[in-house]
Amino acid sequence: MRSFNFVSIKLTVFLIVGIVLGFYLDIAPRIPFIVICILFPVLYFTYKRQARDGIPFFELTTLLITTSLGMLVVGLSLSNNLENHYSHYNLTKDQSWELQVKEVLKPNPYTQRYVVEVEGLEQKEATGKLLLSLPVDSIKKSFKIDDELFVFSKAEAIQPPLNPHQFNYKGYLKKQGIFHQIRTNHESIVVQETSSSTMAGLASNFREHLIAKLKEYPFGKDELAVIQALLLGQRDDISEETYNNYSKAGAIHILAVSGLHVGILLFIFQFLLSPLERFPKGKTLKLVGVVILLWSYAFVAGLSPSIVRAVTMFSFVAYALYLNRPTNAFNIIALSMWFILLIKPLFLFQVGFQMSYAAVFAIVWIYPKLQRFWFPEHIIVRKTWQLLSVSLAAQLGVLPVSLFYFHQFPALFFVSNLLIIPFLGLILGLGILIMALALLNQLPTFLVVSYNWVIQTMNSIVGWVAQQEEFVIKDIPFDGVQLILGYALVIFVVVFLSYPKRKPALLLCSGIIAFQTWSIWNHIQLRQKEAFVLVHRSRNTILLYQSGNALQIYAQDSLNVGSIVRDYSVAERIKTIDNTPLKNSYSIGQKKLYIMDSLGIYPENKNQDFVLLTQSPKINLERLLDSVRPKMVLADGSNYPSYVSRWKRTCAQKEIPFHHTGEKGHYVFDFDTD
Repeated sequence: MRSFNFVSIKLTVFLIVGIVLGFYLDIAPRIPFIVICILFPVLYFTYKRQARDGIPFFELTTLLITTSLGMLVVGLSLSNNLENHYSHYNLTKDQSWELQVKEVLKPNPYTQRYVVEVEGLEQKEATGKLLLSLPVDSIKKSFKIDDELFVFSKAEAIQPPLNPHQFNYKGYLKKQGIFHQIRTNHESIVVQETSSSTMAGLASNFREHLIAKLKEYPFGKDELAVIQALLLGQRDDISEETYNNYSKAGAIHILAVSGLHVGILLFIFQFLLSPLERFPKGKTLKLVGVVILLWSYAFVAGLSPSIVRAVTMFSFVAYALYLNRPTNAFNIIALSMWFILLIKPLFLFQVGFQMSYAAVFAIVWIYPKLQRFWFPEHIIVRKTWQLLSVSLAAQLGVLPVSLFYFHQFPALFFVSNLLIIPFLGLILGLGILIMALALLNQLPTFLVVSYNWVIQTMNSIVGWVAQQEEFVIKDIPFDGVQLILGYALVIFVVVFLSYPKRKPALLLCSGIIAFQTWSIWNHIQLRQKEAFVLVHRSRNTILLYQSGNALQIYAQDSLNVGSIVRDYSVAERIKTIDNTPLKNSYSIGQKKLYIMDSLGIYPENKNQDFVLLTQSPKINLERLLDSVRPKMVLADGSNYPSYVSRWKRTCAQKEIPFHHTGEKGHYVFDFDTD
């Protein structure tokens, strides 16, 4: 494993450790800063006194400083422990906010959302990031990046997930340094006429201008949406059907401008600028030109995080090609990762960052081994094998993390990649030419028609692959432990196939045993599990009863369950699902639950432990509590908010616990102690 014995790789690993510790332990930036100040004199002393043999104090001190540096940069990025962070102000009332738009998020049918930077609060300097949510208004013009806003409203905490195993949007935003949101309307916002410009804002405006230019030409609707995603990283206009097709075909990476696209562009630019090598200092001029072209493309594509990551990484690759030394590829990747994380440490928690670097690491490590395993003499077979090797290596690199986040595996990924990737360089090169001509208003019709046909053909190929539903394995349970063991297993398999000796064989067997042991443990735990859960769903009442790997759904409206059942079933490894109409009473162990719906009928048995109010029953709750005397009252998402507020006050007066799923989330009934 000499490939990994580089200082840059060690520093990157310990920087990542520091970022993870700083994030999850919520360490204030001043603590690692003090540690770094203390360790620097120690570093100088150990450098002078370090013996050739013995304990490597200098290296250990360096790694401690790097870990502390990770804690420092992530603390500064989160900024919630800084003195002037907005969260230290009183957030319980409407206040005057000074905000600047930093990112425009994809809207849904009801809400337009923005990531905004706090510049001031109540005419005092403040820092931090917020989520600004506004109702969609076709009349009002959407805000752009760099717009400065004056908002009079109240910030509220991001709501945690209300249902079991639901996507944790609060946790997702926290990993971007966002802890609160402002929900208001356009009437509460004043836009400053002149605002300061940033590179991100200029890049976003230029991209929107370019998209407007492309829309002047007769591209198909779906084709133009794919062109915007493929060349500019703008996926807002892609239809759900097209997006799902690319996802099922294992080709979703084609729609996200990332390392694949930038890597191809790097070699295109290298080829186009190769004549410069004939001049004095030509190689240096070529390097400067390539890097300028790469960052120009990043600017045109809006300087989105994925593009910035990819261009940064391949700028390092361009420098390595310039040196023309046998520089280890892992060294270059680690240097780019270290540099990116030092500037933007929260990138570490983004799925795109994890999958991008996992794929690149896998390609540079596994691909050469596959080529040594078999190197065909026939050029067509050789090129086909090379493409398959790259695709297989990348898929092995992202497989565990992909299963962890998305719980599906497109078995025909190699087909779509084999049919599209060979032509992606031509598609990207022609696309850049089309964008340049469109900006100059010189784009000929035959090029529009030809490129539209190319994209249409690509969409058709992906659509055909996606239609092979039997090859798309969905709803695969895969937890965090399996993620770690999965990567260990991939590494052990590659090492064993490369060096089929005793030690690698023992490691591989250990990995298989560990993975199987965890699976067996999960199966044992699952067989013993029994749960009865009240979940939250607007305008519906849903109860889930789990017994082992079987799930019984009791719902008022079985068609209005959303993704609740799927999320629960995947996480809990459910095999069978049955739907049953909702009843008015249930026994939970020795406890009893009565469900009162809109009819407001009192239970015949007055001895009830739980009363669940649904469908906004028009009752006198105080009289009901005196009659039934429940130990707890629950209300779900099928009730009017005004009713829920009134019931909450009544229960507080009677000193009876009240649980509203819209406020506190789902409720798990305890079979033993409730």
